[in-house]
Amino acid sequence: MKTRSQHVVAGLKDKILRGDLAPGTKLPSEAELVEEYAVSRTVAREAVTRLQAEGLVETFQGRGSFVLAVPEPSSFTLETSAIRNQHDVLAMVDFRIGVESEAAALAAARIVPASAAGITAAHESFTAAGHEGAVEADFAFHRAIAVASDNRFYLDLLDSLGPMMIMLPRTRLASTYSMSDASHVERVQREHDNIAAAVLAGDVETARAAMRVHLGNTRRRLTS
Repeated sequence: MKTRSQHVVAGLKDKILRGDLAPGTKLPSEAELVEEYAVSRTVAREAVTRLQAEGLVETFQGRGSFVLAVPEPSSFTLETSAIRNQHDVLAMVDFRIGVESEAAALAAARIVPASAAGITAAHESFTAAGHEGAVEADFAFHRAIAVASDNRFYLDLLDSLGPMMIMLPRTRLASTYSMSDASHVERVQREHDNIAAAVLAGDVETARAAMRVHLGNTRRRLTS
């Protein structure tokens, strides 16, 4: 059940989002809000404060509160084409360490049969993939972890990077770290094994650590 201030906030927010209260328009005064919504001045004042906190209005001493422009919705994307050199690739891996370690932790905390099946299938596909399909299979495994996190922002981020997040670092690795090198493939496989096992077991801290170790090793390989 909404509190009185939430009722006022919802009413004003609807008017702002519909355009009835355009950017730059002065918000109704406290007295007008009291009359329109049948609330006290304290409640009206609290509602305006909440709208300020949400970035929808700005208040000026002695002048009142004015509606701010609502930001246009935009999708977050990362252009892999802008990653041009070794420094950029290392920065991308650093970024992935922070993002994907937490995605793995969330995946472990929220694992359900459907997402578990997706991780298992992706893991098996990577194991079976030959040299030609290694990049796509590797990306599919990381994407399955993001799906299991049940947080669309992790998934949107990985989809914006696409398989190139796997390919770009590999173009800068020495030949001993190529997917045609049996010992390297085995190392990556073990790292994936550890991530999958921890996520499927619902072990949050181990999942986070396993992903961090995996991507940290990728970074180390890039600088070796």
